[in-house]
Amino acid sequence: MERFIASGRIIDLIVALMLVEAVALVVLYRRAGRGIAPPDVLLNLMAGASLMLAVRGVLTGAGASWLLACLGVSLVAHVGDLARRWQRHAGPRQTASVPSEGAPRGGAQRA
Repeated sequence: MERFIASGRIIDLIVALMLVEAVALVVLYRRAGRGIAPPDVLLNLMAGASLMLAVRGVLTGAGASWLLACLGVSLVAHVGDLARRWQRHAGPRQTASVPSEGAPRGGAQRA
């Protein structure tokens, strides 16, 4: 098991499972119209897969440029994911109404 981890094969397995997950989620969305939109799925999984590849690089002794490239891709995918979520939830905020000065308080109406 230790060789399986040290060789980076465990990360290969995880990334392969993430690829299967991505395909399954996109197919479900396209066929049934349910689930998470493909761009959201792909951005999220790309960020995670890039981090996994960075871990694989550390395990196998890859150079710093590989690590930085993986982390850079992960950052771009993560920011893209956040931007999509932010836009989706950026509608007008509902705030509690605060009476202005001179306005009646406590429900009493001026005549």
